[in-house]
Formats: sequence, C-alpha cells, structure tokens
Amino acid sequence: MIRNPLVSVLIHTRSSQRTIKNLLESIKNQSYKKIEIIMVDNNSKDNTLKIAKFYTTKIFNFGPERSAQRNYAAKKAKGEYLLVPDSDMILGKNVVKECVDLILEKPRIKAIIVPEKSIGSSFWAKCKQLERSYYPGIDWIEGARFFQKKAFDEIGGYDERNTGTEDFDLPQRFRRKYKDESIGRIKELIYHDEGDLSLFYLLKKKFYYAHSISVYKKSNLADYYKQVDVFKRLILFFSKPDKLFADPIVGTGMIFMKTLEFAVGGIGFAVSRNNKT
Repeated sequence: MIRNPLVSVLIHTRSSQRTIKNLLESIKNQSYKKIEIIMVDNNSKDNTLKIAKFYTTKIFNFGPERSAQRNYAAKKAKGEYLLVPDSDMILGKNVVKECVDLILEKPRIKAIIVPEKSIGSSFWAKCKQLERSYYPGIDWIEGARFFQKKAFDEIGGYDERNTGTEDFDLPQRFRRKYKDESIGRIKELIYHDEGDLSLFYLLKKKFYYAHSISVYKKSNLADYYKQVDVFKRLILFFSKPDKLFADPIVGTGMIFMKTLEFAVGGIGFAVSRNNKT
C-alpha cells in the first residue's frame, strides 16, 4: 500500500459561483498536499468555470445529474482514494490527512464518514445547523464521502438513478458488500454552507429529491423506513431537550421545518408514483 497516496477530490457543479471558491480554497489549504482536483460541471450559466480555472485544469462538462457527474469524475481520477464533497461545502484543514491516516492504519476500511456541520446566515440555516448537530454517529442518516477507488469501481460507483439519496445509498452498498467494518469515521468536519437558506428553496429541493426515492427504497428498505419515519426523527430531536430548546425559537423552527420537509417529500413521492402510473 502506498504510504503517501494521491487523493482525487471530485467536485460536481452547476452555477455554483457563490460557494465554489471557498471549497477550492479549502482544498488548496489542506494539510495533506498530494491532491488532484477534478471538476465536472453541468452547463453553468455563471462564473463557476472562470473561478475554477485558477485551481485546476481538470474541468469537464457532463450531466444530467450529480451522480452521473461524480461517476464521470471518478473515471478521470488518478488517485488511489476519492473524496466527494458538494460544491457548497468547505473542508476542515485536516479532512484529507485524517482520512488517509485512518485508511492506511486500518486497511479493511473502504469508505469514511466525515461529519458535517451546517453554517449560514438565515434563520432557516440556523435551524438546519441545529438539525444536523443531532446526526453524528447515526449510521442511517450519515453518508460516507471518502472512498478507496478500487472498491468504488468494484461496486459501480453512484447509482445514477438516485438524486438526493445517493449519499445514503452508496455507503449502504459498501456495508452490504464489504461488511460494517468497511466504514470508518474521522473527527475533522466538513462545513455545509447553507448561505441565506430560505424555507421555499429547502422544500422545493425536498420535493425534487422525492421523485427518485422509490429507487433508493427498493435497495435500502431498512434504512428507508428509518429515514422517512417522522416519529423516529422527533424522538431523536427530543432525546436532547436542552439542545433542542437552548434557543426556543430556533428549536421550534427546526421542528416546523422538518415536519414540512417530510410532508413535501411525501407529496413529491406520491406525485412521482402517479406520473409513472
């Protein structure tokens, strides 16, 4: 096993000018330096490509969705390992180093979970930050973002029929093929930049993602039922009432937001099933 392996960071973009520079800067500033950046854009209409050209020459155009973009980027990757952030994320300085150290120390590990923390300026971004703070260590919610490329290729990469659920689907397939000990975890954070998040944008996204959830359901039934169980989620939130109501307005807003997400997701799922019928 190579002791100083190349890590390929795979980025998918579509009109991501608000956040892409912060992500690329955080990659550039990693304490681990043997990194290549591969970006696959999907017909951006803003300055995303202009910004990215200051950080990498490996820029491609491909679609139609992010799972396909990620798989295309993986085919271009030269690294022994893959890191797959979203374009609105910022990597903690030691993300790559901790992932490489862990996977070299424990070769049975094929994929690594990097815990996420939401940041943003709006009220709803603060609600999302509170929600996400409950998820570290909850294996049916968290998804892996760092992969051994050989294992990634063997398993077929992301299921391109999935959009919005691909980050849950891929690690579950890793667990089934390579067993539970194949998934590791580091302490360093990825920061999810929610920006000026609006409730309308959030619900619109959930409605859209719900259209492909039947694909995820078929192959991940046990986790699907946990993830769509609103009562299970509420039990999780109310298990730490001091955290939930440290700021009563944000806590109440988070419960309201999550309840609407479940409702809109259910409507999106029903609409997609009706359209298929």
